[in-house]
Amino acid sequence: MTKPWPKLDYEEQIWDGGQIASMGPAATRLSMRGAKYHTAVPSMIVDLVPEVDREVELLAREAELELARFDTEVGLRLAAFGPILLRSEATSSSQIENLTASARQIFTAELGGRVARNASEVAANTRAMLAALELSDELSSESMREMHRVLMEGQDRHTPGDFRAQSVWIGSRAYSPIGASYVAPAASRVPELMSDLAAFCERDDMPALVHVAVAHAQFETIHPFSDGNGRTGRALAQAMLRRSQVTRSVAVPVSAGLLTDVRGYHDALTAYRDGDPSPIVEKFAAASLRAVPNGRQLMAELDQISQDWRELAAPRTGSAKERLLRFALERPVFTAEIAARDLGIAPSNVYRYLQGLQEVGVLAFKAEYRGPAVWRAPAVLEAIDRFAERAGKRGSEWR
Repeated sequence: MTKPWPKLDYEEQIWDGGQIASMGPAATRLSMRGAKYHTAVPSMIVDLVPEVDREVELLAREAELELARFDTEVGLRLAAFGPILLRSEATSSSQIENLTASARQIFTAELGGRVARNASEVAANTRAMLAALELSDELSSESMREMHRVLMEGQDRHTPGDFRAQSVWIGSRAYSPIGASYVAPAASRVPELMSDLAAFCERDDMPALVHVAVAHAQFETIHPFSDGNGRTGRALAQAMLRRSQVTRSVAVPVSAGLLTDVRGYHDALTAYRDGDPSPIVEKFAAASLRAVPNGRQLMAELDQISQDWRELAAPRTGSAKERLLRFALERPVFTAEIAARDLGIAPSNVYRYLQGLQEVGVLAFKAEYRGPAVWRAPAVLEAIDRFAERAGKRGSEWR
C-alpha cells in the first residue's frame, strides 16, 4: 500500500538578525532579534511514490501526450521555432517572478545592448533554460547548481551556483522571518535535501508529469538558493521533461500556462507542503494543456509572417536573401556582423541585403544607445509579445 505523502515537519530557530546587519542600527532594532520562528523540515523523498487523485493522473497523462505531440510538430521545423519557444518559456517563467520586458529588449540584452535590468535578467533566464536542457542527461545536485550559476551570473551578492547560507521565507517582512507564512529549511539541511532530490529526479518509475511536478514542488520547498529559485525550479522542470523524452526538441512553454493562475500555482505548492501532491500535478497538467494552444498560435503567426515576407521580398530559392529571412525569423534582433558570420555572407554584401529588406518593410534598423547597431524584425517581436500577453502577467511574494 502506498504511504501518504509526508507533511512538512518544523523545527524551532532563534532569529539572530545577522542577514540585516549591513542595513544599519534601525533595521537591527526592527528585526526582532532573539525571537523564535520555525523552519520547514521536508522529508527525504528518494524512495517515496507520490499518489495523486485518479482524475489528476488522467489529466497528467493527457497533458503528456499533448506536450509530446506539440514537441514533434516543432521538431519538424526546429530551426524556426525552437529558439523562439525557448525564449518564450524563459520569458513566461520570469514573468511569474514579476520580471517583465518586451521581446525587443530581451533580444537586445542578448547582444549586450544597454537595456533595463529586467530584460537582462530574462535574457539570463534564457541561458539558464538552455543550460538545463543541455544538463538533462544527469540531473545531479551539481547540475542544478550550474543552472543557477548561469541564471545568476554577475549577481555576486546572491552567490551564483552556491547553496544559500541564510534563511529565506515568504510573506511577512523583508528583513525578518518572524511571522512569515513559510520559512524554508535551515541552510544546513540544504545539501542533503538536494542530493535526495537529485536521486528522486533520476528515477523512471512514475508518470512523467507527476514526476516533474513533484520534483519541482520539492525544489521550491527546499528553496536552495538565496534568489532565483523559481526560475531555476522551472528550468529543472524543462530538463526533466527532456530527460523523460516527453519533449525531445524544444522547451515547451509550460510556464506560460502557469502564468494564467499564479495564485493557484502558489496554493498548490502550499498543498504539497501539507502532504497533498495532487494540486501541483494538476497545475502542471492544466498549464501544459493551456500552453500548447498558445504555442501553436505563435507558430501559426510566425508561419504567416514568413509567408508575408516572401511576398514582400520575393527571394530566389537558396539565395542569400532567403537565408537572411529565415535567420530573422529565428533571431529577430541581430547585428549585421552576426548575420554575415552565421550565414556565410561577405560583410561587404550583407548590408545590401539588409537595406533591401528594410525598404520593403521586413526589417527595421536602430543604433542602440551605448550598444550595438541592430537590425530588427518588428513583426516577429510583436508576435512574441502577443504570446506573452496571452499568457498573462502576475507577480511573486518570495524574498
